Amino acid sequence: MSRIRSSAGVVSVHRAAGLALLALLALFVAGCGSDDDDGSASAAPPEKLQVVATTTQVADFVRAVGGDRVQVTQILRPNVDPHDYEPSPADVKAIGEADVLVANGVGLEKWLDETIASAGFEGTRVDASRDVKIRPGSGEEEEKDGDPHVWHNPLNVKIMTANIEQAFTAADPAGAAAYQANRAAYDGRLDALDADIRRQIDSLPPANRKLVTNHDAFGYYVDRYQLTFVGSIIPSFDTSAELSGRDISDLVDKIKTTGAKAVFSESSLPPNTAETIGREAGVKVVAGEDSLYGDTLGPQGSDGAIYLQMEEHNTRTIVNALK
Repeated sequence: MSRIRSSAGVVSVHRAAGLALLALLALFVAGCGSDDDDGSASAAPPEKLQVVATTTQVADFVRAVGGDRVQVTQILRPNVDPHDYEPSPADVKAIGEADVLVANGVGLEKWLDETIASAGFEGTRVDASRDVKIRPGSGEEEEKDGDPHVWHNPLNVKIMTANIEQAFTAADPAGAAAYQANRAAYDGRLDALDADIRRQIDSLPPANRKLVTNHDAFGYYVDRYQLTFVGSIIPSFDTSAELSGRDISDLVDKIKTTGAKAVFSESSLPPNTAETIGREAGVKVVAGEDSLYGDTLGPQGSDGAIYLQMEEHNTRTIVNALK
């Protein structure tokens, strides 16, 4: 009997020792888990900054600066004219839920103020064109804010991305270093783009550097790269401006008088009137896939899918047509 009791006692001692060991192991594992929760790689990633961008160009700049720290909702689709856009209920909802709203400004998004009021937006609004030197308008109602097509000078885009970086850093201080690094890298690409455009335009004889477009969207480009702007089919910054028969005949006369070599259509506008003017003036019309990207980027896979490609396409098209 004593042997049996003794054996039972040994088993009890071994079981107690095993339970104690398991308890120690549990404490050890729990301690390791606490260390992970305090900042190891297994911690949950930070929530992305919710950003609404109005135009295709602005959305592209937002993605370049924000990288993987931002979730971008783009209001305007490729090849959609921003001047007379009407927001959808989904646009209103997205704006109402955004942390940051980035707009081009300079009166391009005439629909935006009313949409913001309807959405109940309480986040940070950024006019990306703040501090850009704005080209003045003619005094007409649609031009009262000046020329909104600021992105056609890459140096203006550097100002725009700096404004975006500043807003993102204020809304998400933990991402400041990432936003700064992204912007600096993009600045380098903008400088390279600017130099390449200059080189290509300089390859044209000065007498050939004459531009005729669908509407007055390329003033910043003309000023930066020293082209001569002969005129446009719609003589306004706004594509919704009225076009008269007199405007068409005046432009045909200017083309003949100046010796301009081509009329350039734009991707977001129908080419019919450009083709009519080209026939009457006896010059080539650049349309279809070669159309310039004026107010909007192109769809995925096109030559204008991103801003850098858009400006490269425009410059290549202009130079090839005016040689």
